[in-house]
Amino acid sequence: MVAKRIIPCLDIKNGRTVKGIKFEGIIDVGCPIELAQRYEKEGADELVFLDISAHSECRPLLYPLVSRLAESLSIPFVVGGGIRTIDDAQQILDAGADKVAVNSAALLNSRLISSIAGRFGAQSLCLSVDSRKVEGKDLVFRNGGGEATGQSTLEWLKIGCSEGAGEILLTCIDSDGTKAGYNIALLQAAQEIITVPLIASGGAGKKEDFTRLFRETRAQGALAAGIFHSEKYSIEEVKRDLAEQDIEVRMDWRTCYV
Repeated sequence: MVAKRIIPCLDIKNGRTVKGIKFEGIIDVGCPIELAQRYEKEGADELVFLDISAHSECRPLLYPLVSRLAESLSIPFVVGGGIRTIDDAQQILDAGADKVAVNSAALLNSRLISSIAGRFGAQSLCLSVDSRKVEGKDLVFRNGGGEATGQSTLEWLKIGCSEGAGEILLTCIDSDGTKAGYNIALLQAAQEIITVPLIASGGAGKKEDFTRLFRETRAQGALAAGIFHSEKYSIEEVKRDLAEQDIEVRMDWRTCYV
């Protein structure tokens, strides 16, 4: 059995880590380098860095920050936000990231997914999907959750997999920052139609939320932010609780325990 991954997410704006609720009310929570180093020490399996305003502001990613992260970390990390071309992906990977995440640009041109996967391998590409329920339907949003696309979430997941995405990061905007737990229903629906690993995002507020996620879905990873930024729980505490529930995790990212 593949060990479940606990993945802190650091949303980046103006070079700082920020956090909001349902993608709104953004506040500063600290230095991304310092937080990343703390999470590595606590046992994070990998990290996700999302430059949340790069695409809407039509500017490039913070390549110097990516380079500094690569120098500071020994665990894998993913970088997304503002990746519009293969060259953008190349620069991020060259700067030291292990994977790139695409979102808004892929919605405008799904061939971006196949182009990046074709050049660097599917293992280097994560399709990030922001979903919100509108009139009873799960729909995809772009530009940091600020722009409706009208695209069905599940249909977009199918397209993403067919284009060659190596994994799916599925964020429920309605749950984000609420600490009410992951959107199990959406994740269960998603897992039935995708053919790649699924990472759940949005809503983690207590240790039991991780247990429920891994008990009730086939998600391979759990993304979380506020629960760790606030130091309500450490990553080690969450992992020890999962291990006690017989859910396989890596207590040390180099060594696997149950």
